[in-house]
Amino acid sequence: MTSRTGRNIEPTAALWSERADLAESAILSRHLRTLVGVPGTQLGVVGWPATKRERLFAFWHYWWQAHLVDCAVDAANRAPTPARQRRLWSIAHGMRMRNITGWTNNYYDDMAWLTISLERAERTQGVSEVRGALLALEKALVNGFEPQFGAVPWRKGSDFFNAPANGPVGIAMARLGRYGRAQEIADWLDEHLRDKETGLIFDGIHLPSGEVETPVYSYCQGVVLGLETELAVHTGEPRHTERALRLIDAIDEHLTAGGIVTGDGGGDGGLFNGILIRYVALAAVMLPGDETVHIDARRKAATIVRRSATAAWEHRLDVEGEPLFGADWRQPARLPGIAGAGIFEGGSVSASRSPERDLSVQLSGWKLMEAAHTVTAAGL
Repeated sequence: MTSRTGRNIEPTAALWSERADLAESAILSRHLRTLVGVPGTQLGVVGWPATKRERLFAFWHYWWQAHLVDCAVDAANRAPTPARQRRLWSIAHGMRMRNITGWTNNYYDDMAWLTISLERAERTQGVSEVRGALLALEKALVNGFEPQFGAVPWRKGSDFFNAPANGPVGIAMARLGRYGRAQEIADWLDEHLRDKETGLIFDGIHLPSGEVETPVYSYCQGVVLGLETELAVHTGEPRHTERALRLIDAIDEHLTAGGIVTGDGGGDGGLFNGILIRYVALAAVMLPGDETVHIDARRKAATIVRRSATAAWEHRLDVEGEPLFGADWRQPARLPGIAGAGIFEGGSVSASRSPERDLSVQLSGWKLMEAAHTVTAAGL
């Protein structure tokens, strides 16, 4: 923002709260619908404008819905209302009904994301209905750990052990009080998937062959940063703080331009930068330490959040008074059409022809607005 004198004015926490409200409102009006024929349920339609099959939830993408719950928890924590609290269970209930067979599935990353979201709903908003879900999910994650390798696979029966599964499983374990297991996973990630040159986290490794998949995805950095931050807070062991500090520097150096997170994409990739931002914000407000290096790291993390959020807001489209965020926060958002929906294949969802139509992209925009409020309200 710029004042009449031409000076840049940093948005206040109240202004970020207003923007987060608008991001939430856009999701509610464009995407949230009752699951067909099931009262007391809601799910996010995965595209807007939606195809008929999307409106009928023929496609629904479990882990996108888990992040919808997580965003809904953010809003309820920031500004509690009865409607926001009720919404948490209605989405979770919708997931249970649409998943048909129960709360779990074959993908450990999916189940970890839902565990994180529901644990937050119970702990911060008192949503007691999720207790049975958490017990089932915790059992599945604990049983999925393979001690001979020290990690969980991406999905049941796979030889691929990756950061997108182990990062959120580690966070879930920490938040469920299983700090020993969370530390095992954090140590495994640091030993097997950290790039010694850049400090960033590779995608995953095939075991027992040891073949490393070296793509670098933004959300891999986010989940490892989140896990190390949780462990730094709850165990006090210096290695976790040291790893978090190193990763914040690596993210700033390699994944931002002018302090703004780079990269774009729809489909599953539409959530990647939003996940990164969530845990960069977590580190900004939670990472312990009173030395200059700790203070500077928290400020650096907060700056990444605020600059990314400012860029995304400035490049949004206003559609009937509500924001539509771009997949690349540095570029103007484009109004999507109904054609060109993404395809689910091989365990992942490709981008729509216009990634702005994907629920994943808009959830990342909502995460970003909530994160900007969080760090600004903390005085960072």
